[in-house]
Amino acid sequence: MRRLVWSTALMVTLAGLFGYAALTSGQHDHGGGQAQGHQAAQACATEFDKVVGEGRGFGLAFAADQNGYPGPMHVLELKDRLKLTADQEAKMQQLMHAMFSESRPKSARLLEAEAKLRRLFAGRAADDATLRAAVGEVERARSEVRLVHLLTHLRTRDLLTEDQRRIYHEARWGGR
Repeated sequence: MRRLVWSTALMVTLAGLFGYAALTSGQHDHGGGQAQGHQAAQACATEFDKVVGEGRGFGLAFAADQNGYPGPMHVLELKDRLKLTADQEAKMQQLMHAMFSESRPKSARLLEAEAKLRRLFAGRAADDATLRAAVGEVERARSEVRLVHLLTHLRTRDLLTEDQRRIYHEARWGGR
């Protein structure tokens, strides 16, 4: 059951990422389902804003997580299965709180940069220079948020035993 929940969560997240990528890259369905496709993309963008606004990564650390570098939030969700020690649990809590403390203001900058980009187009003020500057601002902000999460995954891995990392990977990704 737990694997089904994780698989479903992963699929929803991946669908959201692909939907958001399609929204931001301008790709969309030219068939009869335009409105539905745009509504799904808008729902994904709304979810992105909510999740990132909370300081969470919205898949920005998948490269780490998939390859044996877990994040503290998911480790804590699996603490009983991983048989975390009290010390490990306390350190995971500290890492998670530190990550959110750093990621929330950076995430706010990312969301503001995305909003600024949308306003350029909404206000018909986009030109070559303003667009390049706005996209650069979005991508700098995105890389800062991503780096916070990836660095936290590095630190998290170091706190787990090899056996705990194996159990985590099996629980999250279905084995090696």
